Amino acid sequence: MMWRVDILSSYIAAFIGMFGVLVVIYSIGFMKGKPRLFWYFLYTFLTIITSIGTVFANNLVLLLIFWGFLGLLLYLLINFGDKNSNAVAKKTFIIVGGSDSLMILGIGIVYLLTGTFQMDKIRLEPSSLSVIAFICLIVAAFAKAGAMPFHTWIPDTAESAPSPVSALLPASLDKLLGIYLLFRISAEMFIMNEPMRQSLLIIGAVTILAAVMMALVQHNFKRLLGYHAVSQVGYMIIGISTGNPIGIAGGLFHMINNAIYKSCLFLIGGAVENKKGTSELDKLGGLSRVMPVTFFCAIIASLSISGVPPFNGFVSKWMIYQGLISQFTVHSSQFTVTKFVIIFCLIAAMFGSALTLASFLKLLHAVFLGQRSYRSTVNRQPSTKIDEVNSLMWLPMVVLALLCIIFGIFTNQLPLKYFILPSVKDAAFIGIWNSHLATLLIIAGILLGFVILLLGNLSKSLRLDNSYVGTEIIPSENRPSGAEFYNTIKEFGILKGIYNKAEEGFFDIYEQGKRFVFFISGILGHLHNGVLPTYLVWCLLGMMGVLYSLLLK
Repeated sequence: MMWRVDILSSYIAAFIGMFGVLVVIYSIGFMKGKPRLFWYFLYTFLTIITSIGTVFANNLVLLLIFWGFLGLLLYLLINFGDKNSNAVAKKTFIIVGGSDSLMILGIGIVYLLTGTFQMDKIRLEPSSLSVIAFICLIVAAFAKAGAMPFHTWIPDTAESAPSPVSALLPASLDKLLGIYLLFRISAEMFIMNEPMRQSLLIIGAVTILAAVMMALVQHNFKRLLGYHAVSQVGYMIIGISTGNPIGIAGGLFHMINNAIYKSCLFLIGGAVENKKGTSELDKLGGLSRVMPVTFFCAIIASLSISGVPPFNGFVSKWMIYQGLISQFTVHSSQFTVTKFVIIFCLIAAMFGSALTLASFLKLLHAVFLGQRSYRSTVNRQPSTKIDEVNSLMWLPMVVLALLCIIFGIFTNQLPLKYFILPSVKDAAFIGIWNSHLATLLIIAGILLGFVILLLGNLSKSLRLDNSYVGTEIIPSENRPSGAEFYNTIKEFGILKGIYNKAEEGFFDIYEQGKRFVFFISGILGHLHNGVLPTYLVWCLLGMMGVLYSLLLK
């Protein structure tokens, strides 16, 4: 059969449709007055339809057609962004398109080994050829989802593309499709051995740590979100790579959760940029009072991505931790490489959550809670008023923020019961987590805190005053913006060198590939210099080479 309609593909298609509708509603308000709106909405609708076709495809050739068409649509949609969007679109097209070429090779090897393109009929044992096919298909999944080292297009796209495009593609649809393909490959089409599984686990852990460390030092709102979009992919890879039901279920659940809160965060970034005209953190601040709905959604989404209970991000991360612990207990009592890899992944996942929370505390302070930026108001007219975005823009954000709450508190009653566990059988939970009780205790703690605050306010009068360092008033232009939080980590020992290399593009596969191509083309350029005697020499050498090879025969 050409199509495969099961619980997993159906619920992913449903979420694709939901994200598509919300982004279209948001885009009506965000893109108002911008040129080429007909083409923007046409490409958006085609992206949604093609994405749904991708998850229902059961034939590898049909999947490849949809997959390649999505790469073209991604290129076209990115071009609606700022002045750098064209260069970013080309970079994205080359990275994703290059991985698609490997995908074609992988599909060809799979057909050679099995004689079929039907995904539900493929089950390959580890061998030299099957491992090559596995790597080719995994590269395509990683490039689409944004796992390292094929991730560098995502921060650039997040910064340059329109915020609705970032919310629809790198934040949600590309994650859903990339991780969906990873699940089909690793859990159904191929039987993974320990080296294959360990390699995926290590890639997941490195993706978490490296991307979140880059996010910590970003000064641009949307670029910071872009690196977190990469970091969260690592959790999904780890969950699926554990190979046990609870870990796989956690990876799939985190795929959905990430799409929810990450889309919400990109829409928040678009709302802030729409009102302030910038996404630079040191030019923002003090927006919590003038944009209360956006601020509420930002708090919910930030806590969700950081894995703070009782929101949805905590539950899926908790399931992934259980998957790692379960995998650790099934091995022998001896300390093996597999156990070392599992411990490394567990530490990376938990440490990554702590750093994620730290970076979003920086973001919330810089954008909403800190003092208003002096530089952002210098060139603004006194009559300009900052207020909440229109309802077409805040409604999708509120819906996604509420889903973060609902999927966290009612995890067992809604997402796990109807979407996740029917797709992954025999998922056994470790320990006890009562989301309802935890929510009640958290609410009780918040209410108690408000009571203490009110009692404290009754006992003394409050006043507003200037900010001081020692006895000196801090001028508004020198206020702490929050953008500089954690900048000192760039000066720590080996981290300083790594950050410098990252800024130079050393870890950017696109930049390294471009340098290699220019190096080779430079050599060929020197050889192909337009001088006739040089060409005669090359012809003579070529003839001598041909003659020599004939004599050897």
